[in-house]
Amino acid sequence: MTNIAVHNGAWVLVGDGRRALFLQNHGDPDLLDLRVMEARVDENPPTREQGSDAPGRAYGTAGAPRSAVENADWHELEKEHFARAIAERINTAAEAGELSEIVIIAPPRVLGDLRQELSHKAKSKVKGELDKDLTRHPLPEIEKALAREFRAEG
Repeated sequence: MTNIAVHNGAWVLVGDGRRALFLQNHGDPDLLDLRVMEARVDENPPTREQGSDAPGRAYGTAGAPRSAVENADWHELEKEHFARAIAERINTAAEAGELSEIVIIAPPRVLGDLRQELSHKAKSKVKGELDKDLTRHPLPEIEKALAREFRAEG
């Protein structure tokens, strides 16, 4: 348990590589009342549905063997693109003064992608992180998870 309070007005981002839910606490640190501010869903089918034909071939110098060029993982690239878009939303809110603090709940890889893309100012607004995927959970379960992980500090 961490001594982090999710104050009234604080944002909570619950996201993964495809979905992001921006929530705001309308309660207090001891009794959370999370409400949806914005929801985003990215249509990101598996790579096999996004890719093209067989991989290209690379040709070396005379006599050197040919090799296949590695296929791009379009699904993973789209997840990174989505994380950049979510980070940009947070960056914009931090710069505009809309955001006083935020708690981010996302799987470890998404957390890493977000950390790389957040501006210095936005990073200063991050009060806590929880490396879990709660995107398919109802709000009461998200509130319980936050209450379990973070304890109000006053």
